[in-house]
Amino acid sequence: MSSAHITFDTTGDKIARRVRKMRPSAVRNLFAAATRDDVISLSGGMPAVSLLPEEDIRRATLAAIESPEARAVSLQYGPTDGLAGLRAVLADMMRDLGIRVKADQVLVTTGAQQALTLIAEAFIDPDDIIITEGPTYLGALQAFSAFEPDVRAIPFDEDGMRMDLLEEELKRIGKDNPRLKFCYTIPNFQNPGGVTMTAERRRRLLELAREYNFMVVEDDPYGRLRYDGGHQVPLKAMDDSVIYLGTISKMLGPGLRTGWIAAPEAVLARINLVKQGADLCGSAFDQLVVQHYFADVAWQRTLQKFIALYKERRDAMLAALDESFPPEATWTHPAGGMFLWITLPDYMDTDSMLAEALESGVTYVPGNSFFPDGKTGRNSMRVNFSFETPESITEAIRRLAKVIEERLELYRVFIEAGALPGYDRKDAAMDENATSWKDVIVDSEQNEEAVMQAREGDAEQIEIAEEKVTEAQEAAAE
Repeated sequence: MSSAHITFDTTGDKIARRVRKMRPSAVRNLFAAATRDDVISLSGGMPAVSLLPEEDIRRATLAAIESPEARAVSLQYGPTDGLAGLRAVLADMMRDLGIRVKADQVLVTTGAQQALTLIAEAFIDPDDIIITEGPTYLGALQAFSAFEPDVRAIPFDEDGMRMDLLEEELKRIGKDNPRLKFCYTIPNFQNPGGVTMTAERRRRLLELAREYNFMVVEDDPYGRLRYDGGHQVPLKAMDDSVIYLGTISKMLGPGLRTGWIAAPEAVLARINLVKQGADLCGSAFDQLVVQHYFADVAWQRTLQKFIALYKERRDAMLAALDESFPPEATWTHPAGGMFLWITLPDYMDTDSMLAEALESGVTYVPGNSFFPDGKTGRNSMRVNFSFETPESITEAIRRLAKVIEERLELYRVFIEAGALPGYDRKDAAMDENATSWKDVIVDSEQNEEAVMQAREGDAEQIEIAEEKVTEAQEAAAE
């Protein structure tokens, strides 16, 4: 007799309302698939930690445990705001970027992801208004969504968040609106877009923040990973009231869960209260290793190795896109960071296409994951170039281009037949036949389904697909 048994979740009616509304991370969901030997992953944002010098890591780790005094710190509870020595080191590191803060204006977090959650808990009430770039970092959307805000996503272009569109949105919100809490931005090599906000737009954002009375949260995980052009002054260096988030994940390793918040002391006092309830204190061991790494070893040399490697991989991806992708696709050209953003025609759906990509041995993150409504951006995708080798990146883009081209072949037939809304050929057919767009879309979906079945090798469906496409073409020509 089998010992297997069925269990049922009886907690459904006990779950908090805010948790019911939370969406899982698309990147987390892709991790299992990305570990398959036959899959090349362009989905995660993993740094190439294999470049880290073994001796440097060993020195920093041993320094955290080799003496009784060190062990008394690294293996014990620590202060909620982080070890004083690490906060001083982080303050020194920020001076390289033009940010002038004291150690007591820095609070250490368990990665920058925790920093986002702490800020959300400290400042967001249900229905408060939060402004982000659209698209924006999906981890931030997850952190914010638990507190049920009204997130307003402002589009970007190659120069970062569109200030004209932000100002239009702010006018709708109104000045001194108590519901408007903060603008969350990634100004350097934005995730997922890869774009960088210009100095002019940074100044304008700070002007609008003062005019409309909202805080600015600057997330800067990639700022030191610049491959082209000159340094952009951080928002925090331009205005001390900015809440700045940093992380060692891209300079050392995400396994040492260490990030930080640099903010005015009154702001940090509120966040410190929230953090006491979240984890009491972070890992003192991780913090002491990080402190010794950035204080005692030549970490800048390793950072330059990261930059050289990632630049090579970015160039390989851009070259592969130029060579393999169809003319209907466009993409950003990041000057640094780890990601670029690909946009396909608006009738494409990268969410539904992901299964085909996985079958072809490549992953990406569908664009709708980076928008608060989970629907916008379905014709886009984020791809990462920091982790795979140039050869693997080239092959992954080739595989992805093949998947996209197969879908485009289908849609090109519909466009030629006038069976897709938004294209000139269909306008004439609509005027003459007075067919409703709803009927046209239904017909298109039926045609697509038939063609997709045909690709699976069903001879009967091949014949049906060809007949339906021919009928659509004849109807458009009449």
